Amino acid sequence: SSLPSCLVGPPTRAFKTFFSSTEVDHPTTMGDEEKNPFTVLVCGGGNGAQVATAMYAARYSTIAVSLYADEAAKWKAALGDDDYELTLDTGKVIKSRPDDITNDPSVAAKADAIVLAVPSFAHGQYFEAFEPYIKKDTVIACMPARSGGDILLAAKLGKKADDVIFVGFETLPWACRFTEWGRKATILGTKGSILAAVTPPAKTPKAFSVLQGCLGVFPNCTVSPNNLGISLRNPGAQIHPGVMYGRWCPEKWDGNPVDEKPLFYQGVEEFSESVLLGLTNEVQLIRQKMEEMVPGLDLGDAGTLHQWYLDCYGGQMTDDSSLRACMNTNPGYRGLTHPCKEADGGKFVPDLKYRYLSEDVPTGLCFNKGLGEILGIDMPMTDKVLLWAQECIGMSFMVDGKMCGPDIGKTRAPQALGISTLDGFLKAAGM
Repeated sequence: SSLPSCLVGPPTRAFKTFFSSTEVDHPTTMGDEEKNPFTVLVCGGGNGAQVATAMYAARYSTIAVSLYADEAAKWKAALGDDDYELTLDTGKVIKSRPDDITNDPSVAAKADAIVLAVPSFAHGQYFEAFEPYIKKDTVIACMPARSGGDILLAAKLGKKADDVIFVGFETLPWACRFTEWGRKATILGTKGSILAAVTPPAKTPKAFSVLQGCLGVFPNCTVSPNNLGISLRNPGAQIHPGVMYGRWCPEKWDGNPVDEKPLFYQGVEEFSESVLLGLTNEVQLIRQKMEEMVPGLDLGDAGTLHQWYLDCYGGQMTDDSSLRACMNTNPGYRGLTHPCKEADGGKFVPDLKYRYLSEDVPTGLCFNKGLGEILGIDMPMTDKVLLWAQECIGMSFMVDGKMCGPDIGKTRAPQALGISTLDGFLKAAGM
């Protein structure tokens, strides 16, 4: 009695009646199913950008965009009429080619998704260049976003920022390298999962559907509640400047060349650990104050550095009892040294303009200090490291303890965008 009336009767006539009364008798044509155009722009020309371009181009219309010097022209010439060859960490080889390799930002008008795989200091340049052309509901993903990517986008796109979807990734999805620049690359390893946050949060399902479709099964994109959590979680903002300060600050280095390059992570000792603990504890003060002042705000992903190591490398370290132990016993760090330059007599001096300071200070540490200043939080260790680092890289971000130096505009500090109040910050972050 539960069957539809059209199914009661002789089987042949009953099923014929049923199917003729449903859409099953009128299948969608194959032509209709193919009408799902999707175009992704990949920004950059480095390892990550070329891997992403090759991977996405195997399935989708893909355009590579580089605004750096003549990088696009060089890549286009290197590839010629051939396919790009990407060797996955599974051993499989993908051969594909992008629809174009260009330095023309107007191609943003074609994009359903834009993936930035460029150094974080260049994000603003791409946002500005794309602004006249970008269309509504475009997914804009930064891999990685570093700190304050969402408020930078809001500042550079203006009103258009309300109509796009920003995704801040914690990290690049793969460890990869060129085997032949512009023509071949290899993925050495793929992360099992990576955190990402979406602004506005209501667009998370759409954004994750698009980006998971680009990436494949791995890494699994895991939702972080908001981009502020991604910003405060940024490990480079604390680890790189902190370890550099711990080894090369005036308290620990006399300025003379050293016999060998010191180990970077495995060389962290008691003093460097105390610097790192000071930095991470000050970030925790920001997290606590923000959660107190903004009801319902979840910054659970902005944990301590020690927790970050447990989250990302759990089970790989032979001793995870402390932050220093995690760094000293992480097998992935084996043999990695401080960035150094050769000196006379086969000795070495630190490269104090390396990206650990020149990039991670303005795009990471300065964000933390700037937000802390807005919240009225005392950050003595951050101040100490920032003052030393800005002198090393020949910049002035902080003056008399305030983020108001002449080079502030080159940072991700909220003050660089004219934000000096909590209300201003929350509005820019769409919170």
